[in-house]
Amino acid sequence: MVHHGHHLEDLAILPQVLLGLPFILLLVLYMAAIVKTNQTHKPWPIHRTVFLCIGTTLAVISVAGPLAERALMDFRAHMAAHLFLGMLAPLLIVLAAPMTLMLRTLDISKARRITKLLKSRPIGWITNPITAAILNIGGLWLLYTTSLYSLMHEFMWLHVLVHVHIFLAGYLFTVSLIYIDPIHHRNSYLNRAIVLILSLAWHSILAKYLYAHPPVSVPTDEAQTGAMLMYYGGDLVDAAIIFILCWQWYKATKPRAAYTPSTHA
Repeated sequence: MVHHGHHLEDLAILPQVLLGLPFILLLVLYMAAIVKTNQTHKPWPIHRTVFLCIGTTLAVISVAGPLAERALMDFRAHMAAHLFLGMLAPLLIVLAAPMTLMLRTLDISKARRITKLLKSRPIGWITNPITAAILNIGGLWLLYTTSLYSLMHEFMWLHVLVHVHIFLAGYLFTVSLIYIDPIHHRNSYLNRAIVLILSLAWHSILAKYLYAHPPVSVPTDEAQTGAMLMYYGGDLVDAAIIFILCWQWYKATKPRAAYTPSTHA
């Protein structure tokens, strides 16, 4: 096995802190917001809190601790961390509706400023499904089919940057497909479904490509196991997104029961 993480080992703690701390901060702020908003509004849904707790936990596990350290040397561990950080954690955090909670917690003037920002053109651009898909799936192709994968094990700043991109791209991609938090630049269900299907296909093609063409310095057996994990693990998360999107689509198009007033003789 080729160990390509030796340049990061001496500074292993620093990238773990830089990457893990924002998720811990998110969890703390989320809990504080719940305490505040529950004093003036109806109780925040428990299931959303559970989603946030699990999502942030998976994100931290993927960037700090044994799995993150193993991922520096083992492509299989790296791929497991990638699935946690880039797919499952974003989905769970989106389902936790953090933006909705924040808007409910802030005073009216601050909430209006945030809403105005959400309505801005740049936000509309990055939350467009096509843009989000290019940033997400395109970023993965760039990472695994160029020297970027090897380089991120040589330079700590690149290691941190790549992991930040993996999470943010995964989060934006999920946000662009399933509308849980407020989205002011909405796309039709059909457009989102098409982008999702194409993205799933390109993600699967990349996994098959990596099975046959491992990244530089990655042993063949590790690449094949990692590619299989990417293929089947990615399908599971994508299946969850497909289910949510279809359920939302069904609810939006379901005919409302006609109201028939009762008649009296």
